[in-house]
Amino acid sequence: MIDSHGAGVADDSTLGGYVAVHGRPPSFGGVDGAPYSVDVVVDETGDAAAPIGAYLLFIQWAPGGDAGGATIHGHRESDFLARGASEDDVRAALARMPLLTVKATLDAVIRRDPSSAA
Repeated sequence: MIDSHGAGVADDSTLGGYVAVHGRPPSFGGVDGAPYSVDVVVDETGDAAAPIGAYLLFIQWAPGGDAGGATIHGHRESDFLARGASEDDVRAALARMPLLTVKATLDAVIRRDPSSAA
C-alpha cells in the first residue's frame, strides 16, 4: 500500500506495519481457540546494561461478546522480547516483528500455561 505521500510501501506483514496500514492492532485465534488482539508494552527490566524492555500483551476477548461490543475475558503476556537503552529502540524492535512470529509467540505463551488467561 502506498502512503498518502506516495513515498513508500507499508508492509502489513509486521506488527508495526499492520498497525500503520490498518489503524488498529492485529488479532489472532490462539491454539486454545480464543480470540486475541496484541499490543506492545514497555517496562523497566532491572538490568543496568539494558534498562528498558518490551513484551507483547495479548488481550483475550470473550467469544461472541455482548450486544454493546466486545468483552475482555483475560490477557496473556510474553517475556521481554527486546531489551535496550530506550523505549524507542525496544518498540521499534517489536514493530519489525513478523506477524507469523507474533502468532507463534501467542501460541507458545498459551502452551506454557493454558489455564492463565486471567
